Amino acid sequence: MSDFKSLGIPADLIKSLEELEIRKPTPVQAQSIPYLLEKGFDFVAQAQTGTGKTAAFGLPLLSKINPSKKHIQALILAPTRELAKQIGKALFKFTKYSEQKIFAEVLAGGDKIDLQISKLQRPTHLVIATPGRLYDLLQRKAISLDHVQYLILDEADEMLSMGFKDQIREAIELTKERKATWLFSATFPPVLRDLVKICMAPEPKTVKIDTKNVVNRDIDHRFAVCVKEDKTDFIDEFLNRQGEKRGLIFTRTKDGADILCKQLTARRHSVGVLQGDLTQLERDKVMRAFKKERTQFLVATDVAARGIDVAGLSFVIHHQLPEQIDYYTHRSGRTARAGKKGISLVLIDPREKKRLNEFSRTLGIHFGPA
Repeated sequence: MSDFKSLGIPADLIKSLEELEIRKPTPVQAQSIPYLLEKGFDFVAQAQTGTGKTAAFGLPLLSKINPSKKHIQALILAPTRELAKQIGKALFKFTKYSEQKIFAEVLAGGDKIDLQISKLQRPTHLVIATPGRLYDLLQRKAISLDHVQYLILDEADEMLSMGFKDQIREAIELTKERKATWLFSATFPPVLRDLVKICMAPEPKTVKIDTKNVVNRDIDHRFAVCVKEDKTDFIDEFLNRQGEKRGLIFTRTKDGADILCKQLTARRHSVGVLQGDLTQLERDKVMRAFKKERTQFLVATDVAARGIDVAGLSFVIHHQLPEQIDYYTHRSGRTARAGKKGISLVLIDPREKKRLNEFSRTLGIHFGPA
């Protein structure tokens, strides 16, 4: 299955994909799309962030929507506002050449709920929502899920880790007439396995993408041995060599992100910071400045950076190795998009060489010296 036509994707959607320069299916797309198009029953996919999951479920879903019916036929739940908006934007682009218009609404916190309620009065075929905002709208009786045929849980492990178990279960309860549930997740902790038992048939179709197949081969993975006290100096010198290039710097903690941002700003770098304690208004302001290139670099924590999709980033710096190997794929996947090259640079303490080797073996990548 070397192209989307052979997977069964309709010509109008393929035309949009080609315009977006999406021509070759990723492993998760190749393994998911034929089943979801032809059968579309309960489905589980274990795949990391950045592997093309949105198209894997989005393209079959769009093919199953009936535009002549004016009610909500599908519900996509995503953990963060940024990811929900990213999914909505992608689906909109996929349908550019569709003869019949499919109407989708993104329902997420941080946007005016009254405006969302007003928009839901219009014909709406599918909804992309964060669990918290969906719950708020359900409490106000502003949305009906009675006609939902497909429930999609994207990054399900993240939603559960963020405390949305009750909201997800309510969405499951309110869509009992659905034909299928499609679940995508990077990891499968016990609490997620319990959720699968509740919302799916006993043996759902399952695909698992080998982590060695999910890392973008256009990324140049490098490392530098650097004690904690010297990391800011190292990053400062690296940024000075970048010219007009733009990139992301990941830290493990919110305090670490704030401190590093202040240190780099003091050295006259154009830096923004994205961490979990920011209000939605502050977060939007930071992201707007970064996307519009008013700031050149962005310091971020893993959770705060969920759903970030900024074109043209040349590098990612890891101030520390992430706590989970899955997060390395998510972090490094912010660079080398749309066929471009990028660098992923890890700063490690001398004692972390063994752990770096573990990342290398698990992900099937080679870290060269910086």
